[in-house]
Amino acid sequence: MTKFYQHILALVFAIDEINENPTILPNVSLGFHIYDSYYDSKMAYRTTLDPIFKANHFVPNYRCGIQKNVIGVIGGLGSDTSWCMANILGLFKIPQISYGSFEPAINDETKFPSFYRMVPNEDHQYKGIIQLLLHFGWKWVGLITPDNEDGERFLQTIEPMLFNNGLCSAFTERVKPNLHYDGNILGMLGTWVSFAPFTASKANAVLVMHLAAVIRKRRDAKAKLSPQYIEPWQLQSFLQRISFNNSAGDEITLNEYGELAAGFDITNLVTFRNGSYVRVKVGRLDPQAPPGKEFTINEDRIKWHRDFTQVPPPSTCNDNCLPGYGKKKKEGEKFCCYDCDQCPEGMISNEKDMETCVSCPEDQYPNNDQDLCIPKIPNFLALDETLAIVSTSSALLFSLITILVLGIFIKHRDTAIVKANNRSLTYGLLISLLLCFLSSLLFIGKPNKVTCLLRQTAFGIVFSVALSSILAKTILVVLAFMATKPGTNIRKWVGKELAYSIVLSGSIAQVGICVVWLATSPPFPDVDLHSMTGEIIFLCNEGLDSMFYCVLGYMGFLATVSFTVAFLARKLPDTFNEAKFITFSMLVFCSVWLSFIPTYLSTRGKYMVAVEIFSIFASGAGLLACIFAPKCYIIVVRPDLNNKEQLTQRKV
Repeated sequence: MTKFYQHILALVFAIDEINENPTILPNVSLGFHIYDSYYDSKMAYRTTLDPIFKANHFVPNYRCGIQKNVIGVIGGLGSDTSWCMANILGLFKIPQISYGSFEPAINDETKFPSFYRMVPNEDHQYKGIIQLLLHFGWKWVGLITPDNEDGERFLQTIEPMLFNNGLCSAFTERVKPNLHYDGNILGMLGTWVSFAPFTASKANAVLVMHLAAVIRKRRDAKAKLSPQYIEPWQLQSFLQRISFNNSAGDEITLNEYGELAAGFDITNLVTFRNGSYVRVKVGRLDPQAPPGKEFTINEDRIKWHRDFTQVPPPSTCNDNCLPGYGKKKKEGEKFCCYDCDQCPEGMISNEKDMETCVSCPEDQYPNNDQDLCIPKIPNFLALDETLAIVSTSSALLFSLITILVLGIFIKHRDTAIVKANNRSLTYGLLISLLLCFLSSLLFIGKPNKVTCLLRQTAFGIVFSVALSSILAKTILVVLAFMATKPGTNIRKWVGKELAYSIVLSGSIAQVGICVVWLATSPPFPDVDLHSMTGEIIFLCNEGLDSMFYCVLGYMGFLATVSFTVAFLARKLPDTFNEAKFITFSMLVFCSVWLSFIPTYLSTRGKYMVAVEIFSIFASGAGLLACIFAPKCYIIVVRPDLNNKEQLTQRKV
């Protein structure tokens, strides 16, 4: 058998080289005996006993006389042969060097004193195979092994490694070992893969374990040897960490286990149409290389088979999931076989074949294809936005109108209609309305600590002053009418003191609510990352929402009282009565703020701010128009009606 005969030639050559080189084993000459087990256990036992008890030695290049002690034994290529040899040699504590496939079933130092490998550690080979599969993305792999103990051990080793690296075995086929291998690899592979599991599978990657190439792990079980076995121990010590150059100039190194410290070449079998082939080295697995560089491959040197329509050819159970999709397990099948489900809302997968979709960082959101996270857009009522510009312009316009009305009343302060409506309350109401319009500017721009503290409190206090002034005007109207009746004592209650008391008491209660709010849990700048997809909302966190609604509730209380008093006084004489206008203004005010609450709660971001600004404008403009528009009309357009006689004339 050509392959086995090459091993014998290599052994003879190595012995000659060692004996001729005085630096390797000085003053020692090695000899050898060659035995054949005939792949029979009985013959394996017999030939193992022969070198121990017979003295017919053949020693090439005789130098130091015949050494009758057996120093070491090289085992066979098959595990059965190595096992039989170990059973005998272990009794005599003779070191065994196993070239082929053998691993003791038990770790017994007395039975198996010393084992060495004359090939590189196959752990590195398995790791190289895994890295090669991962490099090309071959996750659906067929396994072909000899139908013997070696094949079973190969499967027991490789299958957990496949699983741990996310790979699956598409099929496992056990075939009778090809003992008559004649060097024709293509013929051998063609025979082994021409069966149903391979032809029916979608696996384009197949691991084939050939009996003559089986490499199994060895570990030496160090024994405490007695003095009469000193020569085997010297051999054992010599084989640990030895390094020398062979005749080709290559460095040969054995590690502490007596294993050949070498790597593996990755070879591409380039085939030709006439059936011939040539081996081309395309990569290398070097365990001695720096971390991360142990596995190298040059894809440009690889020549794929001409029948492949895609290179490298895919070898997966199903098509890879595209970005934007995640894997969904198929019931009853291996984990390499799966369906692809679109990522749930708010999650992405930005690579092919991702196991699960992932959430974007809080400051990002998925795009429409759910394969990329996009930075969220800041959301607040910026100064350069159209909505902010319109709001600012409206606030300034209403403020100018209020100032104009205030100027008209100041200019005509000595006229009958201005005097009759209590100038001090009128001025106070107009100033508070002016501040209401200006307070809307606090809601424009990115929230900060100062604006958050002032927004709601300033708005609540100035509106409470305005409502308190309206309430005072309403009460004074009713008392003034009642004071005109003969014999009444109400006249003494009508005056500035009562008006100021009503305004002060109505306002101080709102100030108290705001002080408690700021002292316990004041508003502060905050961000909302979740309410709106694709946007980060910059807002003022109100601290205690209940305090905000207390401010609104108290304003509603003042408006309700003013509306009730004005409604009851609506039938007073028209020429002296502004209760009708106050009634209507309070109706507008209450309607605006009652509709504000559900609208405010149903919006987010800058639109929530815009709703509150609009409510401030609508309610303030309603008060300004309903209460002051008729008076300004009389003062400016109909001055003939602005006299005491007209005001005191009773019209029922």
